[in-house]
Formats: sequence, structure tokens, C-alpha cells
Amino acid sequence: MSRRCALLTWALLGLGLGLGAPGEEAPGSCCPIVPRREWKAPASKCGEKLQHPVRYVVVSHTGGSHCDSPASCLKQVQNLHSYHSRTLNWCDVGYNFLIGEDGLVYEGRGWDIKGDHTGVTWNPMSIGISFMGNYMERSPPPRALRAAQSLLACGVAQGALSRTYEVKGHRDVQRTLSPGDQLYEIIRTWPHYHE
Repeated sequence: MSRRCALLTWALLGLGLGLGAPGEEAPGSCCPIVPRREWKAPASKCGEKLQHPVRYVVVSHTGGSHCDSPASCLKQVQNLHSYHSRTLNWCDVGYNFLIGEDGLVYEGRGWDIKGDHTGVTWNPMSIGISFMGNYMERSPPPRALRAAQSLLACGVAQGALSRTYEVKGHRDVQRTLSPGDQLYEIIRTWPHYHE
């Protein structure tokens, strides 16, 4: 386990999130993903599986408030889950993963379950990653961008993402301003980005 991951683990332990002791990372796990149980997600009612390896990744933003600490991001992800499952009546939070400005990745539906993030055409063939916040006028901090890159590398290493996966901005596949002008310009520089 890297020193950075160990420090993040201890920070989360201090908040009562209990991610395990340093040096006890689960096989095939990727740092720094906060599993569903740690953000107190209710059991998912979703069951439609994604076929691996997934070829596409769609990057969006939630468009609301950003969060910059594990405590505020935990609350943000819980609020998003509540909105998606109770207000929209979806089977779970819509995204496969959410990125906080705290530099952590929050597991949504994960690598295996089809999301509700980009419509009927793209949901069955993509992983939906959403940055928590509005990135029209500002960029996510470097630690959030590093967390997203780490997540993508993790997906390839675990066989969930194709080695030749393509990153798309939400606006590339639907009529929307997401992922925001600033974040969109950043992801367009990523090596796997394709319009």
C-alpha cells in the first residue's frame, strides 16, 4: 500500500469510516475507493450487469455543490443517492463512481452494474464517473483528477475496462453542459479521450 493510500486510510479511520488497517488492502482493490458500506449506502435494487471489459467511460459532473473533505463528500454522496433513488425512483445512485474534491473515489454502482447516467444508448456500454460539483467556471483540484486517473488504471488492471477504453465527456453523448466547461477541457487532454 502506498504511503498516500495509508495516510488516506488513517484519515478515514479518524472519521469513523473504518477502511481497514494499513497493509491490509483487499486483493485487487484500488486506492483510494470508498466502498458503499463505508458511506452507508442502502442495498442496491439494481441487477443489470455490464459486460466486461467495458469500452467506454463517460465523465460528468453532478452540477451541484462541491465537497472537499471526507465528511462533506460522504454527506454529498448520500444526498445524491437519496435524490436518485427516492425522487427519481431509480434502483440506486445513477453513477458507477463519484469523485470528491477530497481526492477520494466513492463507489456508486461499481464496475459490474449498469448505471443510469447517460441514457439508454450509453448506459449499457459505459462506466459513468461523475465529479461532485459544478465545473463550468472552476476546475476540480489536482487530487480529484489524480483520483479519477487512478480509478481508470484500476479498471484496466482489474479487467473491468478495456485496455483501449475511450473517455467521453457527458456532452459528447447527450445534450448537456456536463461535465462543465473547465472539466471538459481537462478530460480532452487525457490520452484515452475521444470525442
